[in-house]
Amino acid sequence: MIEATQLAKRYGDTVAVDNLTFTVEPGKVTGFLGPNGAGKSTTLRMILGLNAPTSGAVTVDGVPFSTRSRGLRHVGALLDAQDVHGGRSAQAHLSALARSNHIPLTRVEEVLQEVGLAKAARRRIGGFSLGMKQRLGIAGALLGDPPVLLFDEPLNGLDPEGVLWVRGLFRRLASEGRTVFVSSHMMAEMQHTADQLIVIGQGRLIADQSLEDFADRDASPSVTVHTPDLTALADALSAQGASVQRESEETGRVTGLTAARIGELAHQHRIVLHELTPHASSLESAFMSLTADSVEYLAGEAR
Repeated sequence: MIEATQLAKRYGDTVAVDNLTFTVEPGKVTGFLGPNGAGKSTTLRMILGLNAPTSGAVTVDGVPFSTRSRGLRHVGALLDAQDVHGGRSAQAHLSALARSNHIPLTRVEEVLQEVGLAKAARRRIGGFSLGMKQRLGIAGALLGDPPVLLFDEPLNGLDPEGVLWVRGLFRRLASEGRTVFVSSHMMAEMQHTADQLIVIGQGRLIADQSLEDFADRDASPSVTVHTPDLTALADALSAQGASVQRESEETGRVTGLTAARIGELAHQHRIVLHELTPHASSLESAFMSLTADSVEYLAGEAR
């Protein structure tokens, strides 16, 4: 378990993290979301003791992580897949980590096999693709078989097969009772992977809730309609307070009414429907709406 209490980090007049309080529980995949510059990486570094908080505290299983010896046995982390010596082989890199943490060297072969790098074990890391480096970083996080795992943007550079593998890995680790904390900007992937979400903006906590509850913040679930008489349908729906956005001559997207109610109104007005497709609440839409005021940079305008 990870517990942050009034956690803050300032660099001069710049507030990177602003009094964050949250708990990351075991047995779940917890997504850590926020716009660029929100303070996610700084928070992860404070959890690991790499940055000292200006105020507040953060503990891992009840104690600051920096007080633990043989850290890889307690927390496995991937913060930057590129931050590795390119002249070493994957095997040498992991062997050094194992020795420094009193982990049996047999574990090196096991994690290389698990992440799909067994055949590249003796290749120099400098020749690895970004996806291979991500797999190596994940291997390092798994090396000590820790109960707590942190990952910062672990999907960057992975191909579709790799993304599916990581999704399954995170869910398996959580099912084993481990604490899995994943920072990512890939909303669609988080929608398939996370159980719980912690969302921050400009260093402050915006939301801490289940994936389903957060996605339900999307205030504009919509319904696609296809009809040869879209104008008549739009008039009938608008009279009931709905909004209809025309996408083609016969297709529109409706917000403000459920699919069932749209079907009833079409029947009442004797309007033929060829399609009536509801769209579930979107994690991405909810995220964009909730963090709109916390985005540091907007394309096309200064902020």
